This record gives sequence, structure tokens and C-alpha cells, in this order.
Amino acid sequence: MAQKFMSMQNLKFTLATRDSRFREGDILNGHTPKTVDMVFKAARDIAKNIMHPMFEEMDRNPPQLDKGTVRVHPGVRPMLETLGTDGWIAAPFPDAWDGEDMPDSLLHCINFIFATANYSAAVYAGLTMGAAKLLLSFGSESLQERFLPKMLSGRWQGTMALTEPEAGTSLGDLVTCAAPVDGKDGVYRILGEKIFISAGDHDAVDNVVHLMLARIEGATPGVKGISLFAVPKLREDGKGGLEPNDVTVTQVFHKLGYRGAPITGLRLGEKGDCLGWLVGEPHRGLSYMFQMMNGARLEVGMGATAIATAAYHAALDYCRGRHQGRPVTAPKGFEPVPIIRHADVRRMLLLQRAVTEGSLSLILHCGMYEDILAKNSEAKDCHLLLELLTPVAKTYPSEMGIQSTSAAIQCFGGYGYCDDFPVEQHFRDMRIHPIHEGTTGIQAMDLLGRKLTMENGRALRLLRQEIEDAIAKAKAVAKEADAGDRLTVMADDLSKTIAQVETTAMTLGGVAMEKGPEAFLSDATLFLEMFGIMAIAWQWLTMATAATQNLSTGKPKKKEKAFLEGKIHTARYFFAYELPKTIALETTLNKSGQMTLDVPDTCFTD
Repeated sequence: MAQKFMSMQNLKFTLATRDSRFREGDILNGHTPKTVDMVFKAARDIAKNIMHPMFEEMDRNPPQLDKGTVRVHPGVRPMLETLGTDGWIAAPFPDAWDGEDMPDSLLHCINFIFATANYSAAVYAGLTMGAAKLLLSFGSESLQERFLPKMLSGRWQGTMALTEPEAGTSLGDLVTCAAPVDGKDGVYRILGEKIFISAGDHDAVDNVVHLMLARIEGATPGVKGISLFAVPKLREDGKGGLEPNDVTVTQVFHKLGYRGAPITGLRLGEKGDCLGWLVGEPHRGLSYMFQMMNGARLEVGMGATAIATAAYHAALDYCRGRHQGRPVTAPKGFEPVPIIRHADVRRMLLLQRAVTEGSLSLILHCGMYEDILAKNSEAKDCHLLLELLTPVAKTYPSEMGIQSTSAAIQCFGGYGYCDDFPVEQHFRDMRIHPIHEGTTGIQAMDLLGRKLTMENGRALRLLRQEIEDAIAKAKAVAKEADAGDRLTVMADDLSKTIAQVETTAMTLGGVAMEKGPEAFLSDATLFLEMFGIMAIAWQWLTMATAATQNLSTGKPKKKEKAFLEGKIHTARYFFAYELPKTIALETTLNKSGQMTLDVPDTCFTD
């Protein structure tokens, strides 16, 4: 299997194209290009030497439930020990927890490196990091001291336990309950069932700590009555050891892809002896969990981006080496050419590059907002922009990543459909992402129903200003670099698309007033698709502008020159092939009449 699963040059370029705010106020916490290079190289070494060699094996030999314990690939334990010992899990934490306050932008890059090598392997540490952040933000000092050292060392796994058999997306319906234990402040007996818990149990760690939503007895029905608890698989026995905490694994789900990490069902309190420790204040669990969920949504987007990136590089290598067919104008006897010479193959490669590199750019832009907020929690504009773009950064890579990995398979032809090459696994691994951390439909309703209306539409106005700044810079660079009309035309096309999106949003607002919220949200997924294309076009204009500027003001070497020209060509592809799709979406959104609401159930007959 090819070892090249990503381009470090592209990752560094994308990080460097963030605007000047990235360099103001030491947003990167003292990191310089040199130290960033060192961090990336160390991460790539782990990805290449530890994670990637297990990529195929973890898929072919998925976790198994054996006498109540989930057995995973034997390489997972040493991997987690390395990530813990070398400080990767603790990286974003403060010095008090042996961390280095790594900014989110760099953390996203590291997650990208790991996930391109082996998505299933990468999620173990990512889940623990997210759960540990939640404890650091809202847990008491005693809870932090109880759990964080072992979680950050890689010896204990962290999870997010929300979903129940009858309460998936609708968390207000969850029934897992918590009863206070007499004489033990903040300790509760937990009773209930959870399903689809990523890394919910496995033998690569000594314990698993579930950050779990449950309802305290007598709490208000719905989401306002939900609290957050830390529920370990094993609890301290008072003698320096651990004892079972009445957490039983009921099953390991057998999945289409993403097979290397277990997804489990859990039963809690079957013997009446499952203890959970309250995190923060009662009845505020869902608001706390949203911190982890919002971060997880960006991680899902980055995971999808990483998988599609790995598939793209596998396809690219194959297309360069596979000789088949000839140009239609070739004379008789002409030798077969590498299939990368065929226009339709180039189209498929350009689609993959447009999706993956555009997605990476958008997520790192969100990371910039996260880092600015970490330095200045009063930066309300960045907060609004991050809120607005999170559902887009989660969904566009997830949905378009499926098309991108499908195109990678197509590049291989029949070989791509077989397990001789990695792209069939990438395709299977990809499919979970539109479901994880809120389905596409949920993200769409969040964007249209909540995010666009925040502060009377201020978030969208702020985004318009961000995009207009990028448009102005593109036009200025086009003029200075004598780049012809390419940048200017792309900038003008993006300006028209913003107007399309705003007009469509106003039209849908009219639907809300005339027909009510159900009609307003009925086509929200199409609006999210339209909005996502606009956001990625913004990122491609930004990258094309930077590439043009670098070509005109510097003296790039041959390889770098080809890379920068490739950026410009891919931007041209996106604006010519992908951006026009917003026109069709606008037409549908304006003329659908919300017809799906009127279709009777009886029309869906066998």
C-alpha cells in the first residue's frame, strides 16, 4: 500500500493562508513556522510508522465481544501509550496538566495527519481528548484529579455517551435516570441503556470513562432536565484498586466501515450498583455537552476530509502509473498513455482535490476563530462566525467526501471496487460522517433555523464581510500580478453567489411567516448544500489569491511552482464545475412549494 496518504506541502500552505488575524496577539501560542514543521513531522512519523501499518488489519479484523470485554487490534494499546507518553493527548491542555496549550488550528492539523493514515486508529485519542476537555471545563477539581491524569496518559479511554435506543437525535426523550446516593454529595446511581458509543469498551486501556447524559429523578421533562455525569466502567474500590461499576457491554455493532474502532451498546445499573459523578450543575448537561459536540462536529468534518484526502492520493498515484487507452487523435500504433492524460480522469482528480483541499481550508478557518476566542472570549464576531460555519464545516466534507471517494474508486476502475487497493475501505469508512454528531438534516435545520437568525441575521452579515474582503483582495492581487481575468472573474462569480444565498434566505423567511416553521425547514438540507458550496468557493478564492501572489512576488522552485499552479487550476475547476450548482439549488428552493410536506404516507407503496 502506498505510504503517501497526504501532502505536507498542502497542509502548510493551507495553514499559512489564514488572514493576518492569525498572527495577531500570538494566536498560535508562540509557535513559529519552524516549530510547526517540527510538530507536523513528529505527527507524520507516528501516522506513518504506527497508525498506517494497522490500517488494513484493523478493518479486516474488527473488534469482537469476548466474555464481556471488547477485544481490539493489539496495536491500539501501544499506540495509545505512545500518544499519552509523548504528550499528544494532553497537547491542548494547560501546563498544569502537562500540556502545552496547543491552539485548535494546529490540533486540527494533527488530527488530519493521523486520520489520513488510519481514521479508525485516530478516533481513540480524539474521543478521550474531547471527554477530558469537558471535565476540565465543567468538572470539579476532585473529578479532574480523579480522571484526567489517567485519561491524558492514554491509559483510560474517554467517551461521549448520548444516544439511546429510543432517543437518538431527539435527546429530550432520553430515559437514562440518576438517583442521588444518600450521604455522597454529587454521586448518583445510574440506570439505563446507551447505544452507538464509540470506543465504549475495549482492552487497549485499563478503564473507560463515559461522559454521559442522564435525567435526575424528578427533573423537568425535555432537554432542560438533562444532566451530565462521569460514569467509569471501573470505579475506585477505596483500597487503591478498581472494581466493576455495573456497566455491561451488550453488543458490538458490526459496521459498513470505520471497523477498527468499536461501537458498543451499554447497559447501566443492571444490578443497581452503577455510580456516576455529577459534572457541573444539575440540569445543564446538554449545554455542557454541546461544547464537546461542537468540537466533535469540526472533528467529523476533518475526519471526512482526511479519508477523502487519503483516497485522492491513492487514486493520484494509480492514475500516474496505470497505462491504458490513447488520445482520440493518436495515430495508429501509439502506445497506451497513463490514464491521468485522459480528460475525464483529470476531471475526477480535480473534483477530489477541490473537495478535500477546500474542506481542509474551511475547517482551519474555523480553527482560527476558535483560537481567537481562546485568547479573547469577548470576540463576539468570531463566536457568531464559528457558530454559523460549524454545521457547514461538518456537513460539506461529510457529504461531498462520499462523492470524492467514489470518484477515487472510479479512477481505479474495477480494481477500485476490490480490496486489493485501499479506496474501497476509504469509501466504507467515509459513509458514517453524514450521520455522526448530528445528521445532515439536523445540521441543515440548525443552520437555517438557528444560526442564520442569530442576532437578527448578524452572523450572515459578518460572513458577507469576510467574503467581500477576500473578493477585494483577489481583485487587488489580480491587478498587481497581472494575472489576467481569472481571479477577477472568480471574485465576481462569488459575489453573485452571495447575493443568491441571501435572496434565497429572505425567500425562505417569507415562507416561515406565511406557512410556518415546518414549511420553512422542509428544504433546509438543500439550503445547507447551497451555502456549503458558497463557503468552499470563498476558501478556493482565498487559496487562488495566495497562490497567485506567491507566484508573482516570489521565485518558487519547479516543484513549488507546479503546486501553486495546481491550486489555481483547481480553483478554476471549482468555479466552473461546482459553483454553478447553486443556480439549480436556488431554483428548487424558490419553486419547490415545499411539496414534500404534501406527499401522503400512502403514496409510498410497495
